[in-house]
Amino acid sequence: MADQAQGLRELAREKNVGNDGNGSGEKPNSSCRILTVTSGKGGVGKTNIAANLAIAFAQAGRQTLIMDADLGLANVNVILGLIPPPKYNLSHVVGGKKKIQEIITNGPAGIRLIAGATGVTEVANLSQDERDEFVLGLSSLADSIDYLIFDTGAGLSPNVLSFVLAADEIILVTTPEPTAIADAYGMVKAVCHHNIEANIKLVVNRVSSVIEGKKVADRIVNIAGQFLNIRVEVLGYILEDNLVIKSVRQQKPFFLAYPRSKAAYGVAHIMAKLIQSPETEPGNGNGLHGFFKRLLGS
Repeated sequence: MADQAQGLRELAREKNVGNDGNGSGEKPNSSCRILTVTSGKGGVGKTNIAANLAIAFAQAGRQTLIMDADLGLANVNVILGLIPPPKYNLSHVVGGKKKIQEIITNGPAGIRLIAGATGVTEVANLSQDERDEFVLGLSSLADSIDYLIFDTGAGLSPNVLSFVLAADEIILVTTPEPTAIADAYGMVKAVCHHNIEANIKLVVNRVSSVIEGKKVADRIVNIAGQFLNIRVEVLGYILEDNLVIKSVRQQKPFFLAYPRSKAAYGVAHIMAKLIQSPETEPGNGNGLHGFFKRLLGS
């Protein structure tokens, strides 16, 4: 596991050479990068990918915060092995009982977690001054975070779409199942309706081979391009791996429990590709402040 972490840090430094203009590999001064992980349907492994991706970033030397934005089935803490769930969530911030910094829980590999984001729906009832103060509090985290990952619910509910549409980058997870492919396209279509310029990145999970993953991805990319005129970027594929199920039962992320597994390799590849993406430099969406302004419509 230590070897894997060192390897990820070296890979991240290699991908960042030149970003600051001097080849030092250090992160440039900028706002944190916002990634929203979502899916058209449940059961495709979205939460597992979000949690393990956060760990991969952390092992690559990136300060990473993951927020559980699934209001119906908040279970990121279970994947991370944080049982019982953290005592505080965003509802305590909205209610004025806690500051945002006080509800953050430390997770494995140095990641941080905001659990069960039930409080987001309550923000609509705040006054404009209270909402501005809320957004300012969240924005204060930006200096200490490189990546903020939101794990949304599945489907096309208003809550899910609000997080998806506010994100700088959307990571859409599907599987080769026909219903999952259809629902993934439905998500692309819904996003396209609101924002034709949305930055959508596709992950095909539980594939039997890279060839199968590519066929699924090409199908979605081609249909989205032809009928919606929107570009979907293929981020990567994750092979079917029984060790993922085993790690869930152990309540330990597979990236830590089985760092040499096929699934861990797929997540590491996706993490590296995100770090090197030239078209998505951190700060394009004005960081946390911009994200929550868009999310709350304020």
